[in-house]
Amino acid sequence: MKRTAFRPTALILLPLLTGSAALFATAAPARAAELCGNVDPVVVGSYLVQNNPWNAPGDPKDQCVSTTGDGFEVTKAEGEQPTTGGPKGYPSIYNGCHYDKCSPGTSLPVRIDSISSAPTTASFTYPAVGAYNAAYDIWLDPEPRKTGQHAVEIMVWANKVGSMQPIGAPAGTTTLAGHTWEVWQGTNGTSKVISYVAPSALTTVGFDVKEFIGDACVRGFGEPSWYLTSVQAGFEPWQGGAGLKIDSFASKVDVR
Repeated sequence: MKRTAFRPTALILLPLLTGSAALFATAAPARAAELCGNVDPVVVGSYLVQNNPWNAPGDPKDQCVSTTGDGFEVTKAEGEQPTTGGPKGYPSIYNGCHYDKCSPGTSLPVRIDSISSAPTTASFTYPAVGAYNAAYDIWLDPEPRKTGQHAVEIMVWANKVGSMQPIGAPAGTTTLAGHTWEVWQGTNGTSKVISYVAPSALTTVGFDVKEFIGDACVRGFGEPSWYLTSVQAGFEPWQGGAGLKIDSFASKVDVR
């Protein structure tokens, strides 16, 4: 997953469900905040933004994010990790519960087979240099747990710049949300991980999370009786990362 430079030349939009753009309520503007190091997430509209430098190569405060009205920007990203291992962290914005931190008013965790739809959108800005991905993290668990490491991690890679690869091994391709994805399957030692990788950079994505969950369950990554615990969008930087930005994010889960 390593390239020395990248600048997207085109916008690729994944189709949402009909009328889904109107599904998200407009949130009140949030006051900008800067998060450096291992600090609690902060509220941005209806969501939480986390800095999450879980694998920092040096001082965790070498990674910082600044919140915006609809997302966040990575403002500091010192140090490097080899692209053969894990990233420096996962700065991200999310709906749901992650390590006992729940976004305001979230309905998650919720049982998968009770979900009628779970539309989400995200818009990304990429710097010209570095080694990183832009990815959704969608977490599933057999229990409605709000804390700890959950049993299954579904990743949706909108972009990768560098020589890094998803966890596990290739498992073919599939077409979801109107786009073809490379599928990778594996485990990180604690959770089973399935990744859907876009073959070219996407700067805007929109899809129904339930569609990816359904495919993952068919492949043995979860069960309909399990729970969706969070929907997260962010970046995994290995080298550099300053300038990575979520321009906008929205996530909603509708229950029957």
